[in-house]
Order: sequence, then C-alpha cells, then structure tokens
Amino acid sequence: MARGEEAASNSRMKRKDYEKELRKLQVKLCHLQEFVKAKKLRVIILFEGRDAAGKGGTIKAITEKISPRVFRVVALPAPSDREKSQMFVQRYMQHFPSGGEIVIFDRSWYNRAGVEYVMDFCSEDEHERFLELCPEVEKYIVDGGIILIKLWLEVGMEEQERRFKARIDDPLRQWKLSPMDTESYRLWYDYSRARDMMLKATSSKHAPWTLVRSDDKRRARLNCIAHILEAIPYKRVQHERVRLPKRSSKGRYDDQEALRGMEFVAERY
Repeated sequence: MARGEEAASNSRMKRKDYEKELRKLQVKLCHLQEFVKAKKLRVIILFEGRDAAGKGGTIKAITEKISPRVFRVVALPAPSDREKSQMFVQRYMQHFPSGGEIVIFDRSWYNRAGVEYVMDFCSEDEHERFLELCPEVEKYIVDGGIILIKLWLEVGMEEQERRFKARIDDPLRQWKLSPMDTESYRLWYDYSRARDMMLKATSSKHAPWTLVRSDDKRRARLNCIAHILEAIPYKRVQHERVRLPKRSSKGRYDDQEALRGMEFVAERY
C-alpha cells in the first residue's frame, strides 16, 4: 500500500464508531417518519453522483430501520420506447409522494444531465432544454408543497478506481459493475464537465444542490442522514406506550403438535 493510500485508510472512520453514530441517527429517522406520517408531509430526496460514489449504501443506511410504507425507494430502469415518447420528467412524476411519504430517488430526472448527455442518449438540444426548464419544474414541485432535497455524492478518481477493482474481484459485488460503469470510468472528465454544467444550471434558491464528499463511505452516510434530518424540520411525536394484552387461553390446544408430520426446511445450521 502506498503512503498516501495508507494515510487515507487510517483517516477513515472505524466501523465501531460508525455503527454507534449510525444507530443514533437511525433512531432520529424513526422519529422523523412518525412526524411525516402525522403531518402528512411529502418529501422527495434525490441521490445523484458518479458511479461507485456510494448512493446505494447510503440509501440502505437510511432505510434499513424504518418503514418502507413511509420511505419509498425508486430506482427506475432505462426508459421503454413508450416512455421515451413522453415528456421527460413524466415517468418520475407518477412516483411522487402522497401525504405521509418520503420518496428516495436512486438517480432521477437528472439522468438527462449526466449519463444520457455523456453517452449521447439525448441530443444537445434536449440537454440544453432540460437544463433550462428543470429549475422551473422544480419550483412547481416545491410550490406544490413538496420538500425537495438534492444530494450529489462526490467520489474522487482514485477511490472510484479502487471500488471498481474491488467489484471486479468480489463475486458478491460483480453484479454492480455494468458496461455503463466501465464507460463512466473511461469518460471521467466528460462526466466532470456534465456535472459542472448541471450544478451551475440547476442549483436554485428553491432547490439547491448539496454536495457530499464520499471517499469515506461511512462518514458520507452519516453526513447525508444528518443533513436530511436538518432539512426536514420535525418534532418527536408522542405516543402512548404499547402494552401487550393478556394472551387469551380460549380454545387452547397444542398448536405445535398439530404441525407434526408437516415438511419443514432442513435445519442445516
């Protein structure tokens, strides 16, 4: 390991410290979801960033302890021929939140400003029109009462390469490495220029971009969650303490004996 890599590794957050802080934040996320439900809030959180920037891991850290009925994750595949003929943002709008929901977009309409533009899946005119109209569309969204949070995860060139190589060597992560990923690696500077144009054109007063350094995945996850908790003003909702009722013994019988002879999964562990 080179000296710079060793120093970077040593500065990364330790797992024990990360898990301790993550639990604190996840408790707060549970309070947040109760407030969102109670007040019928509508929230959209956009996660954008380079490939291997850590979007998926951050979303998992946010959602692993809360209700999927409140926090809904949307990760759309490539558009169908029918969707390509629609207004660009149309296929995303059908996933917008109702009252009491937080929708997390794992990539969003900003595909038009990133992968579609760099890979020539859209024309120059379509790209320019998107950058021009996007702030207006987002103002309509915000004026409609939706809280819109836009997060860009920024990973460095060396760290992205390290993560890609780790995926190549790990059979549990090889599925994460697509031809689009390898092209994004090759076209680093093209994606950088696309990012710069996007941030300049679409970071507005009503819908600003917030950037997150993500070379250290653990710190990035915690910083993202802390930012979300600050961006959505909430108060703890008080509930009566849940108490289990006395189990009824009416109709009591040996319910385990009734399962004798049924086929169970083999107990290999």
